[in-house]
Amino acid sequence: MSILVTGGAGYIGSHTCIELLESDYDLVVLDNLSNSSVESIRRVENITGKSIKFYKADLLNRNEVEQVFIENTIEAVIHFAGLKAVGESVHKPLQYYQNNISGTIILCETMEKYGVYNMVFSSSATVYGLQQQVPLSEELPIKATNPYGRTKLMIEEILRDLYNSNNSWSIALLRYFNPVGAHPSGLIGEDPNGIPNNLIPFISQVAVGKLSCLNIFGNDYDTKDGTGIRDYIHVVDLAYGHIKALEKVLSSSGVDAYNLGTGKGYSVLEMIRSFEKASGRNIPYEIVGRRTGDIAISYADPSKAIAELKWIAKKGIKEMCEDSWRWQLHNPNGYKTETKVLRVT
Repeated sequence: MSILVTGGAGYIGSHTCIELLESDYDLVVLDNLSNSSVESIRRVENITGKSIKFYKADLLNRNEVEQVFIENTIEAVIHFAGLKAVGESVHKPLQYYQNNISGTIILCETMEKYGVYNMVFSSSATVYGLQQQVPLSEELPIKATNPYGRTKLMIEEILRDLYNSNNSWSIALLRYFNPVGAHPSGLIGEDPNGIPNNLIPFISQVAVGKLSCLNIFGNDYDTKDGTGIRDYIHVVDLAYGHIKALEKVLSSSGVDAYNLGTGKGYSVLEMIRSFEKASGRNIPYEIVGRRTGDIAISYADPSKAIAELKWIAKKGIKEMCEDSWRWQLHNPNGYKTETKVLRVT
């Protein structure tokens, strides 16, 4: 029996593949490589010393998806695959709805056809929209404010309806906060196309000299230093959360949402100072105007995941920055950087 990981060559997917292999699961990975590299799969195999069965396939292609289920005995699916840039989704909403929602529907139809009812879904804290209270708990109403977030919200609702129609389904909806960091080996990490959308990859590229300056969007928020505060979670902690969620769905039925966050926030300036300390590099920045829709403070209430999944984030800001810098320093061009490492133990 194997675990199918859709989008397994991506940032969070590849780190989760390591945790799955180290927990002795057999893996099948499906990825269309539109925003990822098969090199990440090779490096995961190097890190773990184990092999992954890989399919270059697209969830929108029903025949390609069916082939995976025909050729493998799938026990559960961890579903990462999807477009994920908030800003791009505003300009290309139809592409996001078509790709993320239609792809998930085809995946679920195929799972039902082959009698696979266990899923861990990669959702997002963006489903909460603009809340005026913190911490954010799973009981809050969900009201996403951009097309990307709405695809996650809609998929959550689709999966709830799916369980209501057939109680054989067992589904965990994992709402991520702000993933950062990289595997401590320095072999895999976040490899964005073009200019990064997220804070730490942007800081990393400034530190390594690829970008000249970081823009900070507002320093007049009601926070300790005026910059926005967010819940940053180390990607290895996040990946391990999927193992605990998988254990839950394999041993029960139903559908539940879980926040994966640390339960505390760091400001933009705190992240910059910590990264400067980790890298020994100066990070030049410029204060610019606030972005529309940004709020001062956002962080998770992770108590439900702690209680029901027996999971808790363990890594702090120091490890987040040190691991991000190690990845960036040794892979200045991401997965296009050549590595002579054949095996890491």
